[in-house]
Amino acid sequence: MPLRRGGSDRKVQLISKVDLFSECNQKELSRIASLADEIEVDKGTVLTKEGLPGRECFVVSEGKAKCVIRGKRVATYGAGDVFGEMSLLDNEPRSATITAESDMVLFVVDSRSFWGLCEEAPSVTRKIMKSIAQRLRRVEKAPT
Repeated sequence: MPLRRGGSDRKVQLISKVDLFSECNQKELSRIASLADEIEVDKGTVLTKEGLPGRECFVVSEGKAKCVIRGKRVATYGAGDVFGEMSLLDNEPRSATITAESDMVLFVVDSRSFWGLCEEAPSVTRKIMKSIAQRLRRVEKAPT
């Protein structure tokens, strides 16, 4: 996976749309964006594998990926979508296999950098926890 360096404004703009970081202010978003490496992947690249350890999350900048759980396609990810955030937070095995359906550009934040930021900026940690709680509440209210 070749590494690219893109404009930080584009990173901040995209990361600001990620639910996990939606409560963060511009300064915090810039800090998060500074942690993200920009990579390019080819169509067909397996980005996460269900059941295997995960230590990073991905934000889609360009392209599309499919999400498969227990052999069943459950979602498609495109620009502005995030995946892998649960393993970033808890270091548990991946809950899905994500495969690039086209060539893609992704921003990747690894666990070590993320937790370093959380230690440096407790306000980011609080805002992420709030976003997670809101997400769980939406899931609880969703029809089954």
